[in-house]
Amino acid sequence: MARVLILLILLLIAGMTTGCGRVKEDAKRIALENTLSSYRQAIRWGYFPAAAGFVSPEQRTDLDMEHLNNVQITGYEVVQPGVISPDDTAVQLVQIAYVLKDRQRLEQIADRQHWRYDPISGAWWLESGLPSFGDE
Repeated sequence: MARVLILLILLLIAGMTTGCGRVKEDAKRIALENTLSSYRQAIRWGYFPAAAGFVSPEQRTDLDMEHLNNVQITGYEVVQPGVISPDDTAVQLVQIAYVLKDRQRLEQIADRQHWRYDPISGAWWLESGLPSFGDE
């Protein structure tokens, strides 16, 4: 009887540790989905200062926001959704259509977004920076 009880306890502990890992992975996946959705909305509606908030803090100092005043986004399509890699990174490919206001010319770019998960803050950070629109 004692052996059966010990076996049950060991099985419960094993199940709990497996379950905890699954919960962490689910939380990471949900955080990525929420981040990608919020970033998509910021870009799609031209809220570039909000979109810049998703860029990793180390790279945020290099952002030139002035040229973005000339950009009007007309479309944002996810071509390849972000999938989490074992090294806590994700890559998403999107197609962005936009107009350069001063030229009234419709353009399109493929934006390969590289995201990195920060386990301390639980946030996903954009490592690849904001999209490069046109030849400003």
